[in-house]
Amino acid sequence: MLNVVKPPFAGDKNALLKRLAEKIEAEAATILEANQKDIALAREANLANAFVERLTLNAARVKAMSESCLQIANLPDIDGEFLDSFYGEKHILIKKIRVPLGVVGVIFESRPNVVIDAFALCFKAGNSVILKGGKEALNSNLALANVIKSSLNECGFDENLLCMSEDAGEILNAVGVVDCVIARGGAGLIEFVKNNAKVPFLETGVGNCSIYVDESADLHMALQVLTNAKTSRVSVCNATENLLVHEAVAARFFELLHEEWDDVVEIYGCCETAKHIKVARIADENDYKTEFLDYKLSVKVVKDVDEAIEFINKFGTKHSEVIITTNAPNAKKFCDQVDAAALYVNASSRFTDGGCFGFGGEIGISTQKLHARGPMGLKELTSYKYIITGEGQVR
Repeated sequence: MLNVVKPPFAGDKNALLKRLAEKIEAEAATILEANQKDIALAREANLANAFVERLTLNAARVKAMSESCLQIANLPDIDGEFLDSFYGEKHILIKKIRVPLGVVGVIFESRPNVVIDAFALCFKAGNSVILKGGKEALNSNLALANVIKSSLNECGFDENLLCMSEDAGEILNAVGVVDCVIARGGAGLIEFVKNNAKVPFLETGVGNCSIYVDESADLHMALQVLTNAKTSRVSVCNATENLLVHEAVAARFFELLHEEWDDVVEIYGCCETAKHIKVARIADENDYKTEFLDYKLSVKVVKDVDEAIEFINKFGTKHSEVIITTNAPNAKKFCDQVDAAALYVNASSRFTDGGCFGFGGEIGISTQKLHARGPMGLKELTSYKYIITGEGQVR
């Protein structure tokens, strides 16, 4: 049974978040010990290295969770924020104010840091939260949830503002209890939520992102951006999975790429790509639509920006797409015609992140258009309502 306290709730939210930041660092050894149990079980189960990497916590990642809580504490409190006012028919005064979504359910996979990000953002926005993580991260998730509940108790809040569930179906069917579900994970999880949810939901997480190297591109810049977007952390949704290269610069760029990577990344390329650089196999449509989350990359040589745009709109997941160019009209065409939450001109897709956007963190990266798109911070965890004041007016 979902024993969650519904908002509104009162108290010093920033004091709670600051205390939570302190306790995360104070309990780092306990958190990491729990995480090591999960890692050991994952390796025993022969789970993929990319999965284990997403599961893994270390001292730096624990500290990052603590710092995220402090960043969120320092953001303005938007619960109840005045948005607009105007007069309607017969001079009624209409005010629009921001309100929390209510009870937010988050179903996610292997990243334990989601426990902290989701709670901190939901709490600051005035929501309570129900979390269902992957069983592979159970020990880590429970350790982090215990730190949150302890902090809630210490700061005078009901610990049931956070509820942990072991049953995704329980959350998806909780009509009248859960106001919105956020699905954060791979295509399988997203499909499960879409097929089973009886409450409103948002899709986040699937990122089949592409980089297009235009004819006018600075090729050294393109190599730098691609290397960061593909190899800095391969297991995340904002990593690049497809490379598109204009035919006029393909030979030179692939020469630079070979010198830089030296077979670090396995390449699945089109027939034209294979003329210039070693490929593991000739790419097909299945490769182009795959989110590898690994040291693998699909590559295609294209004739122009129009073909690149057509490719991305066909195979992309509306997450993050990149053009490397010095041609302003091509950059504008790319940004106008590519359908994605985040579009980059001469920068890495790895910046699609709530922290990088100044949100203090994110509860997920929405690839939908309603009601949120891109990194979801505090504002995306709220709705609004109208308050109408009159003097006896009737219609």
